[in-house]
Order: sequence, then C-alpha cells, then structure tokens
Amino acid sequence: MAGRMRIRAQKKGDNTEVKVLMQHPMETGLRKDDAGETIPAHFITHVTATVGDRTVMESQWGAAVSQNPFLSFRFQGADKGDKLKVAWKDNKGETAETTTSIR
Repeated sequence: MAGRMRIRAQKKGDNTEVKVLMQHPMETGLRKDDAGETIPAHFITHVTATVGDRTVMESQWGAAVSQNPFLSFRFQGADKGDKLKVAWKDNKGETAETTTSIR
C-alpha cells in the first residue's frame, strides 16, 4: 500500500511552495488487529526534496505521523521549469520518489 505521492510545486515571488500528499500506512507498532495481534510498525523515517543536486528540504520522521501524511514547505532559489524531486524511505527499507516541474 505504500508508495504513491501527489506533488505540486509553484513559484510565488522569491519562494517556491511545495505540497506533497504521500500514501503510506504509517503504523506505529502499537495498534492491534481484530484478532488481537499487534500490527507491526511501518512508518516513513526520512524525507528529502532536491532541485538538481541541491537538497532544499530534509526531515526525519517517526511513528507519530498520521496515515497518508501531507507535507508542505517553502524554499528559495529555484526557477519555473526546474525539476523538484521528493523521496522518502521507511523503517522497512521501502522507498518512493516522484518528480515534478516547478510551475
């Protein structure tokens, strides 16, 4: 179920505003299923955003982030048409990335 991302990046003045919706279960490892068995932890641990070879955002996450997390951030120094890549890695080693052009 993990993996898909929807991303939008738009230049507004000197800033580029980025909005990302990530599809991920974000299980804490504390919930139990209907049979009473603990659901194993499965959550995003690292998120990065890059323009070219420059990292514009980097974050470390934990189990306290909700299912299908939404991330919004701004940065300076990009132009319309530049390619923005957002990637994540989770605690099971799964990864996902997506790229968009800045509008």
